Amino acid sequence: MSENSTMTANSGHHEHEHENHSVFGFWLYLMSDCVIFGCLFASYAVLHGQFFNDNITFKALMSKGVIEWQTVAYETALLLLSSLTFGFAMLSAHKGNKSGTLLWMVVSAVLGAGFLGLEINEFMHLIAHGATPESCAHWSAFFTLVGTHGLHVTLGLIWMIVLMVQVATKGVNSKMMPRLTCLSLFWHFLDIIWICVFSFVYLLSMV
Repeated sequence: MSENSTMTANSGHHEHEHENHSVFGFWLYLMSDCVIFGCLFASYAVLHGQFFNDNITFKALMSKGVIEWQTVAYETALLLLSSLTFGFAMLSAHKGNKSGTLLWMVVSAVLGAGFLGLEINEFMHLIAHGATPESCAHWSAFFTLVGTHGLHVTLGLIWMIVLMVQVATKGVNSKMMPRLTCLSLFWHFLDIIWICVFSFVYLLSMV
């Protein structure tokens, strides 16, 4: 084997090791994020239903139409669809399809932004009707949990836009794949957390 071939093989090996280390390190980050959300879910479980006598309850807001199941269903559908479309983006990236990767990433970003817009609108309606983080323990826990997830979605969208710019300028290469893989893990992770929020927060509030 020639010296150039050996150097090329070693370079490819080191790049593969770096990719594996990057993805493994990001898995560790996700595990720490799981601990954070676990604490927030535990706090919400303890503080759920802790209203003062003059505070408006979750059920009362639903009966007034401030919180609509249809809107929550739209939020859920948008986020789940964005996860699916990002999966298509990853398939295109593995094939080296730059235009396909960008197209599906744009669709994912639009769906994610739609989810975020609905969530912000919901927060504004709650605050306008007196359900604020300062009003009681229940709403404080609610805004902290759901807001933390929304903050993660916001950061994910910013990250997605940055990677879209990089893919557009540099294409899909070996250095780009670990970044896309980490973002894919993060985005799917947010889907799982939202399903827990939907089940634990919204459904539990109807009990």
